[in-house]
Amino acid sequence: MRCKGFLSIFLSAAVMLLSASAVMAQTTLNALFMSQAAYSEDNVKAMTADFEAANPGIKVNTEFVPYEALHDKIVAAKGAGDRGYDVVLFDVVWPAEFAKRGFLVDVTDRIDPSLQNQIFDGAWTTVTYNDHKYGMPWILDTKYLFYNKEMLKKAGFDTPPATWSELLKQAKVIKDKGLAEFPIVWSWGQAEAVICDYTTLVGAYAGKFYDNGKPVFNQGGALDAVKFMVDSLDKGLTNPSSREYLEEDVRRVFSNGEAAFALNWTYMFALANDPKESKIAGKAGVAPAPGVEGKTKASAVNGSMGLGIPGNSAHKDEAWKYITYLTSQKVQNKYARLSLPIWKSSYSDPAVTNGQESLVAAADKALSVMYPRPAVPFYTELSNILQRYIHEALLGKSTPAEAMDNAVQRARRLR
Repeated sequence: MRCKGFLSIFLSAAVMLLSASAVMAQTTLNALFMSQAAYSEDNVKAMTADFEAANPGIKVNTEFVPYEALHDKIVAAKGAGDRGYDVVLFDVVWPAEFAKRGFLVDVTDRIDPSLQNQIFDGAWTTVTYNDHKYGMPWILDTKYLFYNKEMLKKAGFDTPPATWSELLKQAKVIKDKGLAEFPIVWSWGQAEAVICDYTTLVGAYAGKFYDNGKPVFNQGGALDAVKFMVDSLDKGLTNPSSREYLEEDVRRVFSNGEAAFALNWTYMFALANDPKESKIAGKAGVAPAPGVEGKTKASAVNGSMGLGIPGNSAHKDEAWKYITYLTSQKVQNKYARLSLPIWKSSYSDPAVTNGQESLVAAADKALSVMYPRPAVPFYTELSNILQRYIHEALLGKSTPAEAMDNAVQRARRLR
Protein backbone atom coordinates (compact mmCIF):
# COMPACT_ATOMS: atom_id res chain seq x y z
CA MET A 1 0.00 0.00 0.00
CA ARG A 2 2.81 2.38 0.91
CA CYS A 3 4.48 1.63 -2.44
CA LYS A 4 1.24 2.26 -4.32
CA GLY A 5 0.71 5.48 -2.39
CA PHE A 6 4.24 6.62 -3.12
CA LEU A 7 3.78 5.75 -6.78
CA SER A 8 0.54 7.69 -6.89
CA ILE A 9 2.17 10.73 -5.33
CA PHE A 10 5.13 10.42 -7.71
CA LEU A 11 2.86 10.21 -10.75
CA SER A 12 0.82 13.17 -9.56
CA ALA A 13 3.97 15.22 -9.09
CA ALA A 14 5.20 14.20 -12.51
CA VAL A 15 1.91 15.24 -14.09
CA MET A 16 2.09 18.58 -12.30
CA LEU A 17 5.66 19.13 -13.51
CA LEU A 18 4.69 18.26 -17.07
CA SER A 19 1.70 20.57 -16.87
CA ALA A 20 3.90 23.37 -15.55
CA SER A 21 6.39 22.78 -18.38
CA ALA A 22 3.57 22.90 -20.89
CA VAL A 23 2.39 26.21 -19.47
CA MET A 24 5.95 27.59 -19.62
CA ALA A 25 6.26 26.59 -23.27
CA GLN A 26 3.01 28.22 -24.24
CA THR A 27 4.38 31.76 -24.65
CA THR A 28 4.92 32.29 -28.36
CA LEU A 29 6.13 35.60 -29.77
CA ASN A 30 5.56 36.70 -33.34
CA ALA A 31 8.39 38.93 -34.58
CA LEU A 32 8.55 40.89 -37.84
CA PHE A 33 11.87 41.69 -39.55
CA MET A 34 13.01 42.79 -43.00
CA SER A 35 14.72 40.51 -45.50
CA GLN A 36 17.27 42.94 -46.94
CA ALA A 37 20.31 44.89 -45.74
CA ALA A 38 21.75 44.83 -42.20
CA TYR A 39 21.45 41.50 -40.35
CA SER A 40 20.75 38.53 -42.59
CA GLU A 41 17.88 36.12 -42.01
CA ASP A 42 20.43 33.54 -40.88
CA ASN A 43 21.84 36.04 -38.37
CA VAL A 44 18.42 36.76 -36.88
CA LYS A 45 17.48 33.08 -36.73
CA ALA A 46 20.75 32.23 -34.99
CA MET A 47 20.24 35.03 -32.44
CA THR A 48 16.70 33.82 -31.87
CA ALA A 49 17.76 30.20 -31.38
CA ASP A 50 20.24 31.30 -28.72
CA PHE A 51 17.54 33.39 -27.02
CA GLU A 52 15.12 30.44 -26.99
CA ALA A 53 17.81 28.18 -25.52
CA ALA A 54 18.36 30.68 -22.70
CA ASN A 55 14.60 31.18 -22.24
CA PRO A 56 12.95 27.75 -22.61
CA GLY A 57 9.52 29.15 -21.76
CA ILE A 58 9.48 31.39 -24.83
CA LYS A 59 9.27 30.47 -28.51
CA VAL A 60 9.70 33.06 -31.25
CA ASN A 61 8.19 32.85 -34.72
CA THR A 62 10.20 35.07 -37.06
CA GLU A 63 8.78 36.56 -40.25
CA PHE A 64 10.81 38.39 -42.89
CA VAL A 65 9.46 40.79 -45.50
CA PRO A 66 11.09 43.27 -47.90
CA TYR A 67 11.64 46.73 -46.44
CA GLU A 68 9.00 48.11 -48.81
CA ALA A 69 6.36 45.91 -47.13
CA LEU A 70 7.44 46.46 -43.52
CA HIS A 71 5.49 49.64 -42.74
CA ASP A 72 2.19 48.39 -44.14
CA LYS A 73 2.57 45.03 -42.38
CA ILE A 74 2.90 46.81 -39.03
CA VAL A 75 -0.09 49.04 -39.75
CA ALA A 76 -2.27 46.14 -40.93
CA ALA A 77 -1.42 44.08 -37.84
CA LYS A 78 -2.97 46.76 -35.64
CA GLY A 79 -6.38 45.29 -36.36
CA ALA A 80 -5.34 41.70 -35.66
CA GLY A 81 -5.84 41.94 -31.90
CA ASP A 82 -3.47 39.81 -29.83
CA ARG A 83 -2.91 37.60 -32.90
CA GLY A 84 -0.68 40.25 -34.44
CA TYR A 85 3.01 40.87 -33.79
CA ASP A 86 4.76 41.09 -30.44
CA VAL A 87 8.02 42.55 -31.78
CA VAL A 88 8.48 44.64 -34.93
CA LEU A 89 11.42 46.22 -36.69
CA PHE A 90 10.70 49.86 -37.57
CA ASP A 91 12.50 52.61 -39.47
CA VAL A 92 13.81 55.83 -37.95
CA VAL A 93 11.18 57.83 -39.86
CA TRP A 94 8.13 56.05 -38.39
CA PRO A 95 8.08 56.76 -34.61
CA ALA A 96 6.17 60.03 -35.03
CA GLU A 97 3.38 58.32 -36.95
CA PHE A 98 3.38 55.15 -34.84
CA ALA A 99 3.37 57.07 -31.56
CA LYS A 100 0.53 59.31 -32.70
CA ARG A 101 -1.56 56.34 -33.85
CA GLY A 102 -0.78 54.12 -30.87
CA PHE A 103 0.99 51.44 -32.85
CA LEU A 104 3.97 51.13 -30.48
CA VAL A 105 4.25 50.88 -26.71
CA ASP A 106 6.06 53.67 -24.89
CA VAL A 107 8.97 51.82 -23.25
CA THR A 108 10.71 54.84 -21.72
CA ASP A 109 10.30 53.46 -18.19
CA ARG A 110 11.70 50.07 -19.20
CA ILE A 111 15.04 51.47 -20.36
CA ASP A 112 17.84 51.82 -17.83
CA PRO A 113 18.86 55.53 -17.84
CA SER A 114 22.53 54.50 -17.58
CA LEU A 115 22.34 53.23 -21.16
CA GLN A 116 21.80 56.73 -22.55
CA ASN A 117 25.50 57.59 -22.77
CA GLN A 118 26.58 54.09 -23.75
CA ILE A 119 24.69 54.17 -27.06
CA PHE A 120 25.23 56.60 -29.95
CA ASP A 121 22.89 59.59 -30.05
CA GLY A 122 22.10 58.82 -33.70
CA ALA A 123 20.83 55.42 -32.62
CA TRP A 124 18.56 56.86 -29.92
CA THR A 125 16.89 59.17 -32.44
CA THR A 126 15.65 56.03 -34.16
CA VAL A 127 13.23 55.21 -31.37
CA THR A 128 12.52 58.65 -29.87
CA TYR A 129 9.58 60.98 -30.42
CA ASN A 130 8.67 63.92 -28.16
CA ASP A 131 11.27 62.76 -25.60
CA HIS A 132 9.61 59.34 -25.28
CA LYS A 133 11.18 56.09 -26.42
CA TYR A 134 9.15 53.56 -28.39
CA GLY A 135 11.69 50.76 -28.57
CA MET A 136 15.39 50.00 -28.49
CA PRO A 137 17.72 50.99 -31.32
CA TRP A 138 19.06 47.89 -33.08
CA ILE A 139 20.48 48.77 -36.48
CA LEU A 140 22.83 51.76 -36.54
CA ASP A 141 23.23 52.36 -40.26
CA THR A 142 24.01 54.87 -42.94
CA LYS A 143 24.96 54.77 -46.60
CA TYR A 144 28.65 54.74 -47.49
CA LEU A 145 30.55 55.31 -50.70
CA PHE A 146 31.84 51.98 -51.97
CA TYR A 147 34.53 52.04 -54.62
CA ASN A 148 36.40 49.53 -56.75
CA LYS A 149 40.03 49.98 -55.66
CA GLU A 150 41.45 48.26 -58.73
CA MET A 151 39.39 50.37 -61.12
CA LEU A 152 40.43 53.61 -59.43
CA LYS A 153 44.08 52.59 -59.55
CA LYS A 154 43.89 51.82 -63.27
CA ALA A 155 42.35 55.25 -63.79
CA GLY A 156 45.25 56.86 -61.95
CA PHE A 157 43.59 57.65 -58.60
CA ASP A 158 45.16 56.75 -55.27
CA THR A 159 42.26 57.77 -53.08
CA PRO A 160 38.46 57.86 -53.38
CA PRO A 161 36.78 61.24 -53.98
CA ALA A 162 36.28 63.55 -51.03
CA THR A 163 33.59 65.65 -52.74
CA TRP A 164 30.71 64.86 -55.07
CA SER A 165 32.17 67.02 -57.85
CA GLU A 166 35.43 65.11 -57.52
CA LEU A 167 33.47 61.87 -57.81
CA LEU A 168 32.03 63.00 -61.14
CA LYS A 169 35.52 63.92 -62.37
CA GLN A 170 36.93 60.52 -61.40
CA ALA A 171 33.92 58.79 -62.93
CA LYS A 172 34.48 60.61 -66.23
CA VAL A 173 38.10 59.47 -66.40
CA ILE A 174 37.04 55.91 -65.63
CA LYS A 175 34.40 56.07 -68.38
CA ASP A 176 36.78 57.67 -70.91
CA LYS A 177 39.37 54.95 -70.27
CA GLY A 178 36.74 52.30 -70.96
CA LEU A 179 36.96 50.80 -67.46
CA ALA A 180 33.20 51.03 -66.91
CA GLU A 181 30.40 52.13 -69.22
CA PHE A 182 28.50 53.65 -66.31
CA PRO A 183 30.88 54.23 -63.37
CA ILE A 184 28.22 55.09 -60.76
CA VAL A 185 25.27 53.01 -59.60
CA TRP A 186 22.51 54.06 -57.17
CA SER A 187 19.23 52.73 -55.76
CA TRP A 188 16.91 55.29 -57.36
CA GLY A 189 13.85 53.13 -57.92
CA GLN A 190 10.60 54.83 -56.94
CA ALA A 191 10.78 53.63 -53.35
CA GLU A 192 12.21 54.74 -50.01
CA ALA A 193 15.66 53.86 -51.35
CA VAL A 194 15.76 56.95 -53.58
CA ILE A 195 14.80 59.14 -50.62
CA CYS A 196 17.76 57.80 -48.65
CA ASP A 197 20.18 58.65 -51.46
CA TYR A 198 18.49 62.03 -51.91
CA THR A 199 18.74 62.76 -48.18
CA THR A 200 22.46 61.97 -48.27
CA LEU A 201 22.89 64.59 -50.98
CA VAL A 202 20.64 67.11 -49.21
CA GLY A 203 22.92 66.81 -46.19
CA ALA A 204 26.00 67.20 -48.41
CA TYR A 205 24.63 70.38 -49.97
CA ALA A 206 23.55 71.72 -46.54
CA GLY A 207 19.92 71.78 -47.64
CA LYS A 208 16.67 71.56 -45.70
CA PHE A 209 13.41 69.68 -46.02
CA TYR A 210 11.45 72.10 -43.82
CA ASP A 211 11.97 75.60 -42.47
CA ASN A 212 9.68 76.80 -39.68
CA GLY A 213 7.27 74.00 -40.51
CA LYS A 214 7.10 74.84 -44.22
CA PRO A 215 8.43 72.54 -46.96
CA VAL A 216 11.45 74.08 -48.70
CA PHE A 217 12.93 71.22 -50.69
CA ASN A 218 12.44 73.26 -53.88
CA GLN A 219 15.27 75.61 -52.97
CA GLY A 220 18.88 75.74 -51.78
CA GLY A 221 20.76 72.54 -51.13
CA ALA A 222 17.65 70.36 -51.39
CA LEU A 223 17.14 71.47 -54.99
CA ASP A 224 20.88 71.25 -55.72
CA ALA A 225 20.74 67.59 -54.69
CA VAL A 226 18.20 66.78 -57.42
CA LYS A 227 20.18 68.80 -59.95
CA PHE A 228 23.25 66.72 -59.12
CA MET A 229 21.33 63.49 -59.58
CA VAL A 230 20.00 64.55 -62.98
CA ASP A 231 23.38 65.92 -64.06
CA SER A 232 25.11 62.61 -63.34
CA LEU A 233 22.57 60.88 -65.60
CA ASP A 234 22.82 63.47 -68.36
CA LYS A 235 26.61 63.08 -68.43
CA GLY A 236 26.32 59.31 -68.83
CA LEU A 237 28.15 58.68 -65.57
CA THR A 238 25.26 57.17 -63.61
CA ASN A 239 23.87 53.84 -64.75
CA PRO A 240 20.43 54.75 -66.18
CA SER A 241 19.01 51.53 -64.72
CA SER A 242 19.60 53.09 -61.30
CA ARG A 243 16.15 54.63 -61.77
CA GLU A 244 14.74 51.13 -61.31
CA TYR A 245 17.23 49.73 -58.80
CA LEU A 246 16.94 48.98 -55.09
CA GLU A 247 19.86 48.23 -52.77
CA GLU A 248 20.29 44.59 -53.77
CA ASP A 249 20.46 45.60 -57.44
CA VAL A 250 23.23 48.04 -56.55
CA ARG A 251 25.10 45.31 -54.71
CA ARG A 252 24.81 42.94 -57.68
CA VAL A 253 26.09 45.48 -60.20
CA PHE A 254 28.96 46.65 -58.00
CA SER A 255 29.95 43.12 -56.97
CA ASN A 256 30.01 42.07 -60.63
CA GLY A 257 32.69 44.70 -61.25
CA GLU A 258 30.41 46.78 -63.48
CA ALA A 259 30.68 50.03 -61.48
CA ALA A 260 33.47 52.02 -59.86
CA PHE A 261 31.23 53.73 -57.28
CA ALA A 262 28.09 52.79 -55.38
CA LEU A 263 26.14 54.19 -52.46
CA ASN A 264 24.83 51.50 -50.14
CA TRP A 265 24.33 50.38 -46.56
CA THR A 266 26.91 48.81 -44.23
CA TYR A 267 26.03 45.22 -45.15
CA MET A 268 27.51 45.54 -48.65
CA PHE A 269 31.08 45.83 -47.36
CA ALA A 270 31.24 42.22 -46.15
CA LEU A 271 29.32 40.79 -49.10
CA ALA A 272 31.24 42.74 -51.76
CA ASN A 273 34.46 41.32 -50.30
CA ASP A 274 33.16 37.76 -50.01
CA PRO A 275 34.41 35.49 -52.85
CA LYS A 276 31.16 33.53 -52.66
CA GLU A 277 29.10 36.67 -53.25
CA SER A 278 31.35 38.90 -55.33
CA LYS A 279 33.67 38.93 -58.34
CA ILE A 280 35.68 41.80 -56.84
CA ALA A 281 36.38 40.32 -53.40
CA GLY A 282 39.31 42.12 -51.81
CA LYS A 283 38.92 45.06 -54.18
CA ALA A 284 35.89 46.76 -52.61
CA GLY A 285 36.84 49.85 -50.64
CA VAL A 286 34.61 51.95 -48.42
CA ALA A 287 34.63 55.61 -47.37
CA PRO A 288 32.17 58.14 -45.99
CA ALA A 289 29.89 59.57 -48.66
CA PRO A 290 31.52 62.76 -50.03
CA GLY A 291 30.84 66.33 -49.06
CA VAL A 292 30.48 69.53 -51.08
CA GLU A 293 33.20 72.16 -51.38
CA GLY A 294 32.69 75.02 -48.94
CA LYS A 295 29.70 73.32 -47.29
CA THR A 296 30.46 69.87 -45.88
CA LYS A 297 33.33 67.41 -45.60
CA ALA A 298 31.20 64.26 -45.66
CA SER A 299 27.56 63.24 -45.91
CA ALA A 300 25.33 60.50 -44.54
CA VAL A 301 21.68 59.62 -44.04
CA ASN A 302 20.28 58.25 -40.80
CA GLY A 303 19.11 54.82 -41.88
CA SER A 304 18.94 53.33 -38.40
CA MET A 305 16.14 51.04 -37.22
CA GLY A 306 14.69 49.96 -33.89
CA LEU A 307 12.77 47.10 -32.31
CA GLY A 308 9.47 47.89 -30.65
CA ILE A 309 6.40 46.29 -29.12
CA PRO A 310 3.04 46.80 -30.87
CA GLY A 311 0.32 48.17 -28.65
CA ASN A 312 -1.85 45.07 -29.10
CA SER A 313 0.81 42.54 -28.05
CA ALA A 314 -0.41 40.14 -25.36
CA HIS A 315 3.16 39.32 -24.29
CA LYS A 316 4.82 42.65 -23.66
CA ASP A 317 7.19 41.47 -20.91
CA GLU A 318 8.44 38.52 -22.95
CA ALA A 319 8.72 40.72 -26.03
CA TRP A 320 10.87 43.19 -24.10
CA LYS A 321 13.10 40.35 -22.90
CA TYR A 322 13.63 39.30 -26.53
CA ILE A 323 14.32 42.89 -27.64
CA THR A 324 16.77 43.39 -24.77
CA TYR A 325 18.62 40.25 -25.84
CA LEU A 326 18.85 41.13 -29.54
CA THR A 327 20.07 44.66 -28.82
CA SER A 328 22.58 43.62 -26.15
CA GLN A 329 26.21 44.52 -26.74
CA LYS A 330 27.33 40.90 -26.53
CA VAL A 331 25.00 39.81 -29.31
CA GLN A 332 25.69 42.85 -31.49
CA ASN A 333 29.46 42.40 -31.22
CA LYS A 334 29.10 38.76 -32.24
CA TYR A 335 27.15 39.67 -35.40
CA ALA A 336 29.02 42.84 -36.43
CA ARG A 337 29.90 41.78 -39.99
CA LEU A 338 26.70 43.03 -41.65
CA SER A 339 25.58 45.66 -39.14
CA LEU A 340 27.74 47.71 -36.78
CA PRO A 341 26.76 47.90 -33.08
CA ILE A 342 24.84 50.73 -31.45
CA TRP A 343 27.27 50.61 -28.49
CA LYS A 344 30.10 53.17 -28.36
CA SER A 345 32.59 50.90 -26.63
CA SER A 346 32.10 48.14 -29.21
CA TYR A 347 34.43 49.93 -31.59
CA SER A 348 37.43 49.02 -29.44
CA ASP A 349 36.50 45.32 -29.50
CA PRO A 350 38.59 43.22 -31.93
CA ALA A 351 35.51 41.08 -32.59
CA VAL A 352 33.99 44.16 -34.23
CA THR A 353 37.01 45.79 -35.84
CA ASN A 354 39.19 42.93 -37.08
CA GLY A 355 38.96 42.55 -40.86
CA GLN A 356 36.82 45.63 -41.32
CA GLU A 357 39.07 48.40 -40.08
CA SER A 358 38.30 50.58 -43.12
CA LEU A 359 34.56 50.26 -42.52
CA VAL A 360 34.94 51.21 -38.87
CA ALA A 361 37.10 54.19 -39.88
CA ALA A 362 34.42 55.30 -42.37
CA ALA A 363 31.73 54.85 -39.73
CA ASP A 364 33.69 57.01 -37.30
CA LYS A 365 33.20 59.96 -39.68
CA ALA A 366 29.84 59.11 -41.19
CA LEU A 367 27.86 58.34 -38.03
CA SER A 368 28.59 61.79 -36.66
CA VAL A 369 27.07 63.58 -39.68
CA MET A 370 23.98 61.46 -40.32
CA TYR A 371 21.28 63.69 -41.81
CA PRO A 372 17.69 62.90 -40.82
CA ARG A 373 14.70 62.45 -43.04
CA PRO A 374 11.79 64.60 -41.77
CA ALA A 375 10.39 63.42 -38.41
CA VAL A 376 6.73 64.11 -39.20
CA PRO A 377 3.63 61.98 -38.48
CA PHE A 378 2.75 62.00 -42.19
CA TYR A 379 6.19 60.85 -43.32
CA THR A 380 4.91 57.99 -45.49
CA GLU A 381 2.73 60.35 -47.51
CA LEU A 382 5.57 62.87 -47.78
CA SER A 383 7.99 60.21 -48.94
CA ASN A 384 5.58 59.07 -51.64
CA ILE A 385 5.32 62.65 -52.92
CA LEU A 386 9.09 63.10 -53.00
CA GLN A 387 9.59 59.72 -54.67
CA ARG A 388 7.14 60.63 -57.42
CA TYR A 389 8.54 64.04 -58.29
CA ILE A 390 12.22 63.18 -57.90
CA HIS A 391 11.55 60.28 -60.24
CA GLU A 392 9.92 62.61 -62.76
CA ALA A 393 13.09 64.70 -62.78
CA LEU A 394 15.30 61.60 -63.11
CA LEU A 395 13.23 60.44 -66.09
CA GLY A 396 13.48 63.85 -67.73
CA LYS A 397 9.73 64.45 -67.59
CA SER A 398 10.32 67.75 -65.80
CA THR A 399 13.24 69.91 -64.73
CA PRO A 400 14.51 69.56 -61.15
CA ALA A 401 13.03 72.98 -60.30
CA GLU A 402 9.60 72.10 -61.76
CA ALA A 403 9.57 68.72 -60.06
CA MET A 404 10.42 70.06 -56.63
CA ASP A 405 8.01 73.00 -56.96
CA ASN A 406 5.25 70.47 -57.58
CA ALA A 407 6.44 68.37 -54.65
CA VAL A 408 6.27 71.37 -52.32
CA GLN A 409 2.76 72.25 -53.48
CA ARG A 410 1.58 68.72 -52.71
CA ALA A 411 3.44 68.58 -49.39
CA ARG A 412 1.75 71.77 -48.16
CA ARG A 413 -1.54 69.87 -47.97
CA LEU A 414 -0.19 67.27 -45.54
CA ARG A 415 -1.13 67.51 -41.88
